[in-house]
Amino acid sequence: MSSQSLYMEPQRVLSSAKGSFIIEMKDIDTGETLYKLEKDNVITLDAGVLAAILFANRNTTRGLYMLAVGTGATGDLLAPDAPDPRQRGLNAEIARKAFSGVQYRKADGTVSPNPTNVVDFTTSFGSGEAVGPLNEMGLVSPISENPLVTNPIGAVFPTYNPEVDLLEFDILVNYLTFGVITKPATAILTITWRLTF
Repeated sequence: MSSQSLYMEPQRVLSSAKGSFIIEMKDIDTGETLYKLEKDNVITLDAGVLAAILFANRNTTRGLYMLAVGTGATGDLLAPDAPDPRQRGLNAEIARKAFSGVQYRKADGTVSPNPTNVVDFTTSFGSGEAVGPLNEMGLVSPISENPLVTNPIGAVFPTYNPEVDLLEFDILVNYLTFGVITKPATAILTITWRLTF
C-alpha cells in the first residue's frame, strides 16, 4: 500500500463531526431577551489538523480556548455568504474571549460528569464587550491564552494553503456567518457552541 493511499483529506476524517450553536442576547437591566438563534455551523479543514496535533503530542499546550466574534462576513447583511470549510480566521474580528464554561453532554442532552463525544463551550460578552454589528464567529485554538494576542493565518496567507505550519498561528476550528446582530453596550451576549464527534 502506498503512503498516498494512507492519507485522508481532513474533511473525510471529520465527516461525522458537526457543530451547532445557541446565541442569546439579553438586556442587562431588565433581563429581557433581545435576540435568540440556534443554527448549525461549519467545521473547518484545519480542525482536522488540530485534532492530529492533539492526538500526536500529549505535551502540547494547544487546545480549544476561545470564541471570536467579528463583523466581516461577506455577502448580504441579512443573508451573508455560507461559511466555507477552508476558512482560517474571521474576516474582521473585533473581540475574542475565553470560555466561561465547558460541559460534556449525554445523548439525551443532559450534563455528563464524564467525557462524552458531545461537548458544549459557553462564552458571555458583557457590557462594553463585542459591541457592534456582528455577523461572523468561530471557535479558536489561539497561539496565546491572552485574548489580546492574536496571530491569524489569514493576514499572512489569505489563500488556503495546507502546507503552512499551523503551530505558528491561531487555528480556527469552527466558523459561522449569520445575519447581522447588533450588540449594544447594554446587553449580555451568551453563546453556547456544541461540538458532536
